[in-house]
Amino acid sequence: MSSETNGSSMRELFTDEHDAFRSAVGSFLDKEVVPHHEQWEADGVVSREVWQAAGRQGMLGMNLPEEYGGGGSDDFRFNAVVTEEMAYRGLHGAAFSLFNDMIAPYYGSLATDEQKRRWLPGLTSGDLIAAIAMTEPGTGSDLQGIRTTAADQGDHYLLNGAKTFISNGILSDLVIVVARTEPDAGVNGFSLLVVERGMDGFGRGRNLDKIGQHAQDTAELSFEDVRVPKENLLGEAGQGFYYLMTNLSQERLSIAVAGAAAIEAVRDLAVGYAKERQAFGRAIGSFQHNRFVLAEMATEASLARVFVDDCLKKHLTGDLDAATASMAKWWVTETQKRHVDTALQLHGGYGYMREYPIARAFLDSRVQTIYGGTTEIQKEIIGRSLGL
Repeated sequence: MSSETNGSSMRELFTDEHDAFRSAVGSFLDKEVVPHHEQWEADGVVSREVWQAAGRQGMLGMNLPEEYGGGGSDDFRFNAVVTEEMAYRGLHGAAFSLFNDMIAPYYGSLATDEQKRRWLPGLTSGDLIAAIAMTEPGTGSDLQGIRTTAADQGDHYLLNGAKTFISNGILSDLVIVVARTEPDAGVNGFSLLVVERGMDGFGRGRNLDKIGQHAQDTAELSFEDVRVPKENLLGEAGQGFYYLMTNLSQERLSIAVAGAAAIEAVRDLAVGYAKERQAFGRAIGSFQHNRFVLAEMATEASLARVFVDDCLKKHLTGDLDAATASMAKWWVTETQKRHVDTALQLHGGYGYMREYPIARAFLDSRVQTIYGGTTEIQKEIIGRSLGL
């Protein structure tokens, strides 16, 4: 679909600078990602070269300092542009938004000057690929249930444990690992450690066989007596849980941004198909039932857009609270899931064929209501904000 219709051109939120960036990002994706995405889907992983190409394009680490190759801007609208343009095209393999929105902020706000010199140039150039490892086989959304431990050994930590569902798990060179450094300190006992490729005892399991988003490598990681030097502690010891909570609103907003763009893309797929597909001698969109279905989709797409853009405005001024971010995350992604199912039904038997974009969207979108905190977790956060 065209970002001219649903991108920045019709939205007051964006400036001419964002419009120019959107045009450059769209051209990059059409040239460097779209032609290869089907092969990456078959391979289960993207090429490292596409990360380096994104680095040259200035699409990595927009919030990181310019002296290390970053964009030097805290303007989240640039992040949103990347997320939207990828969602419009149904691209999930190259996890640029994962890095920009959910990983880079930790390096930008917590890394020491020495760590920045050591890691940021490679991260912004795409030579180093990053991941963050929170989820464990038995924890899911319960971060306080994390069992991975990092015992203080003086000049290093001895890391032991396992993580699962880790995006960029196969390609990653740097992994922020959430571990318990003080087992009896409750939420004050978590720390963030950066584990580097090649460290003894750091292992990667299989590339997990997901139902969708096949081009995005997702792996199990294991840590057996990994010696992590104290120089790889990110931020202060014992503050890891609070660091995670600080960035969760942005993470959930990022997922909602992708969801709103995907809803618009699905709407356009459905409307386009309804105009072209003939049944009983007429376009299927001319039947009243289908017109009403498409009218509902168009209405809810507009609602999602207005809500998410308002959240973006609040985030830019520091006024986006956790409950509102959770509202955006759960409602937009649940709407996305429902719209994809409706559009597939409209396609009939062709919707069940993976060669059709709607079939791929059906598979790729299902995880949206799960990662970043499930819909149920979001509702729990909202309910508590109401004093319940």
